[in-house]
Amino acid sequence: MNVTWEQLESAVYHCCSCGLCRDRQNTVLGEGNKQAEIMFIGEGPGAEEDLQGRPFVGPAGQLLTKMIEAIGLSRSDVYIANAVKCRPPHNRVPTPQEIQACKNYLRAQVALIHPKIIVLLGNTAIQTVLPSENTISKIRGVWKESKGYYIIATYHPSYLLRSPDQKAKSWEDFKKIRDKLLELRQL
Repeated sequence: MNVTWEQLESAVYHCCSCGLCRDRQNTVLGEGNKQAEIMFIGEGPGAEEDLQGRPFVGPAGQLLTKMIEAIGLSRSDVYIANAVKCRPPHNRVPTPQEIQACKNYLRAQVALIHPKIIVLLGNTAIQTVLPSENTISKIRGVWKESKGYYIIATYHPSYLLRSPDQKAKSWEDFKKIRDKLLELRQL
């Protein structure tokens, strides 16, 4: 999907490729620096995101913002998106068909931004970007290089809110992200 930002925004806004369009308040394409060195990819919009049309603005988003700031960046330095662009009912996990309906939008975002680093937040993001038998517990914190991108997976902030004992592992992942960014800036 070779498009401009304006074409992509219009396509997502008018999309009816899956049933998620029926109940949405807003589409949620993404937000942030369109020349970002780091792109975060989550699962899908929640209730607050659906109302505001912005990704990661609820409690999980507030935690993600703190995590980004902890490595010396701000939300305006990065780009944040989701695998699907409309809220699944009751915040359920998006179906494979829903993910497939949005996959070209996500690919277009990655191509337009062309970040150095892609951070996958949780299993849905992993299965969307790195379809395989891998799960977060198997590949969390491990760098993968694909098509010129450095990709790392970590826990989704909503999982960390439910399992605060896992925050230390995510902190280790975020330190790896910070260090990789510094390394890439020196090349």
